[in-house]
Amino acid sequence: MTTGMMVGPVRFSTFGLPEAQRIPLWEEHNAEALIGLRCRSLHDRALDATEINLQLPKIHVARVTGSPHVVERTRTVIRRMPSEAIACYLTLAGDAFFYHDDGVRLLRPGQLIVCDADQPFMRGFSQGMEELAVKVSRPVWRDLGGPESLTQPLVFDVDDGAVQARTLAQLAGRAVRQESPGGADEDTLLELLGSVVTGREPTYSAVHLAIAKAYIEEHLFDPRLSAARVAQGIGISERHLSRVFASGGPSVPQYLLGRRLERARSLLAEGGEATVAEVAARCGFGSAAHFSHRFKERYGMRATDVLREARSRA
Repeated sequence: MTTGMMVGPVRFSTFGLPEAQRIPLWEEHNAEALIGLRCRSLHDRALDATEINLQLPKIHVARVTGSPHVVERTRTVIRRMPSEAIACYLTLAGDAFFYHDDGVRLLRPGQLIVCDADQPFMRGFSQGMEELAVKVSRPVWRDLGGPESLTQPLVFDVDDGAVQARTLAQLAGRAVRQESPGGADEDTLLELLGSVVTGREPTYSAVHLAIAKAYIEEHLFDPRLSAARVAQGIGISERHLSRVFASGGPSVPQYLLGRRLERARSLLAEGGEATVAEVAARCGFGSAAHFSHRFKERYGMRATDVLREARSRA
């Protein structure tokens, strides 16, 4: 396995820049860091936009936020700045439109659109936007098994779709967070992307581990969650799931217990109105007594003491 090594996320923002320079500098940054675009702001407002870019050897990930604006990749821009790449945009907040030769796609949060970056398109965000962008070269795209010719953009529902798509979104988002830049595995990201766009089942063990952990996070509150349910939920055998976790550290039950305890401790430390029993139930523990025992065993102090101390500081 060749895991991509990164320099670290790089942040660029128009906030604080002279208003007349914001769009030119934003276009210049995107041309160098992601894909060349023409940009214009809406409502005669200055462009407020921020982009965090992470360049790995085979994949580029970016998190973008911005005020209402339109971006366009025209034939002139493409001739001047060809990308030889496939672009994937996952809408996180704000509705968007994507205009292409074959028509208009209206996108809502939770939808992923995949397009040929060297085919003209226009994208608009009338209420502002937040998105994840992923760019891969054509050779990498072919290795993933993606369509040779993307004459039309592909749209996937991440929120309502397969756990692979949701895991891709989680890992891509985590990779560009400046507070936690370590641990981005481009092989895992690429295998997940290939699984999403082709519909094939991933075969890479690290991908199964990432998918399983994402599934656990989504169902952490369910007291019935078990190794068998996780395996069924992500479409692999329980035996294979056990092997996947064995290669990465704790067993499935140990990992599940650890995540529930960590979540419970975080909630208790907030000092809210919930009781210890309510926090235990919220984190998937069927018994408050069992939770209290495990909590003290793990952290060396009682859950009630953590809650009391947090409330005293409030």
